[in-house]
Amino acid sequence: MPAALPADTADVHDVAAYLAGLPVKQTSILRSFTDKPEWQRFAADADASWAKYHTSRTSKIEAWSKQELDSVQRQSGVVFYPFSGPDFLNAATMFPNSQAYVLVGLEPVGSVPSQSSLKSPKLYNAIKTSLWSVLSFSFFRTNSMAVDLKSLELDGALPLIMLFAVRTNHLVMDVQHLHLSREGQLLPADSVSTADASKLVPGVLVNLRSANGQEKKVYYFSADLSDWKLGQTNSAMLRYVRNLGPLTTYVKSATYLMHKAYFSKVRNLILERSQYVLQDDSGIAMKYFQPADWRFVHYGTYRKPIPMFAMYYQPTLTAAYQDSVHKPRLLPFGTGYNWRVNDSNLLLAQRRQPLNI
Repeated sequence: MPAALPADTADVHDVAAYLAGLPVKQTSILRSFTDKPEWQRFAADADASWAKYHTSRTSKIEAWSKQELDSVQRQSGVVFYPFSGPDFLNAATMFPNSQAYVLVGLEPVGSVPSQSSLKSPKLYNAIKTSLWSVLSFSFFRTNSMAVDLKSLELDGALPLIMLFAVRTNHLVMDVQHLHLSREGQLLPADSVSTADASKLVPGVLVNLRSANGQEKKVYYFSADLSDWKLGQTNSAMLRYVRNLGPLTTYVKSATYLMHKAYFSKVRNLILERSQYVLQDDSGIAMKYFQPADWRFVHYGTYRKPIPMFAMYYQPTLTAAYQDSVHKPRLLPFGTGYNWRVNDSNLLLAQRRQPLNI
């Protein structure tokens, strides 16, 4: 059972900073590691990559979301981000003022890297490889990331969540490993036997503090959200989310899973418990939204999915984007699989009547 923090690591924030290529405290036991030429080259390369990313994406997303999502952000205490993997980066940029983020992916939870992993010369390339697609195209290449994350150096989603936290100007306060009971209740990992843990949904809580002093909670759960897998865990993941109150759901680069019949449980939960849904076309197909219940604002451009997902083309979405009365609004940044600026789309669906839950 992984501990919340390895015994040989003095400060979880310093570990996050080290992974991100940022300075650690003078008193940190990792300080001597940052004097090595290998880390300094890694840090310089990371700074250059992040500077380019912030110019091309972060600043544009922040300006757009402040204008278009101002009221949404004020009412988005909890952001549910299914099929996210460790992508706290986009969630935090799109919804910077939320108190809690619930991320779900297939990637293992992972652990806070120990000193032996941090000293490994293989670490830097593993981080760079894992981040390459999200910094270049806005989404993770799940298959290649799975290989990287299962390595000794980077064993799951947690190290990348920590990295994204510090690169979005958060202080990483602590990390707590969790499990979800079959009733959807949070259990400390050390309170669950190894035999029982194998039957439960593993997760982790990362407690953060933003630059303005706001405390935030980032939850990540390693869970398969297909109907069949949810049945095996008594829908623990959905039971947990159902008790979080009105949601803002964010979906991006979700491989069109909720277009399929066998992802009906998570799709129905989102439609029942969300006050807002912000998604690209890989999220919930338009046919599942009842127009009597939802208002829609379309952003950007919709033509067709990339060839790999061509079968999920939606004629109704094309018609919506050609509406001469309710014209789509500008989207000044790329997102999703059609990641180029003038090819991307987002839908903001707002419930017509507030949820009473």
